[in-house]
Amino acid sequence: MRYDHNRSLLESSIPGMPEPRRGKVRDIYDLGDYLLLVATDRISAFDCVMPNGIPDKGKVLTQMSLFWLDFIKEVDNHLVTADVNQYPVSVQAAAADLDGRSMLVRKTTVIPAECVARGYLVGSGWKEYQQNQTVCGIPLKPGYRQADQLEEPIFTPAFKAEQGEHDENISFEKMVELTDRETAETLRTLTLNIYRTGAERAAKAGIIIADTKFEFGRQENGEILLIDEILTPDSSRFWPAEQYSPGANPPSLDKQFVRDYLTDIKFNQQPPAPILPDDVVEKTRDKYLQALQLLAGKTL
Repeated sequence: MRYDHNRSLLESSIPGMPEPRRGKVRDIYDLGDYLLLVATDRISAFDCVMPNGIPDKGKVLTQMSLFWLDFIKEVDNHLVTADVNQYPVSVQAAAADLDGRSMLVRKTTVIPAECVARGYLVGSGWKEYQQNQTVCGIPLKPGYRQADQLEEPIFTPAFKAEQGEHDENISFEKMVELTDRETAETLRTLTLNIYRTGAERAAKAGIIIADTKFEFGRQENGEILLIDEILTPDSSRFWPAEQYSPGANPPSLDKQFVRDYLTDIKFNQQPPAPILPDDVVEKTRDKYLQALQLLAGKTL
């Protein structure tokens, strides 16, 4: 295991196992019938992975995902177990490091589109709306302000980029080309339904979920499963409801804090990314922990 000076896990390793496939945040081990997903403490912004991590971030993402995977009933998911004692013998040598930040999951063929639900006008959607009164090509009524709630949540898929490349917003028809019409329509319905379920639960905890993204996979029998992380501070915008005020970008409990820092220092959004200062690391960690406590009622 490779850690940085703040004890953030940057890369996992398991004695006797081949090197994993490393995503922006997760290390993925092929265990034959299953995959082992290890959430490191790496953090990415603007599709660039930072050189240093956020302590305990991987544990927050895992515990948050486990909460939502249990809560969401609209579709089955890929989770087998997160109990390290039930993991195969081949990974037990790293059990202490894996505990709390890993999941054993079913294999699927990943559907090549990120399924994004937007309930509020913010981020890249707000920038596009100012120019064209559209979001990802979807026409919206005039008169919205930044961070306004949309009349109805909208589905705006994206093509998932490889590490170091930018995700690309795509039209629904492009998603149909990548998959097929039945799959695209099914995923649009699932995405918006899951978003509404999550947003309703979050509202009871005083949190607005402005937008979020999901990933889905298909099993050999054709069944669609919800995969990867679910409604986490990495995949969503979380706004404390008591601090929400449309007309400006609200304070958040997610990695927007890191994006804002990088924007302030005029980061060009191209690798190599700069090292995050310790105060940015600490404040980001606090936001992730607060999100976990408020939404899932969990502490580390």
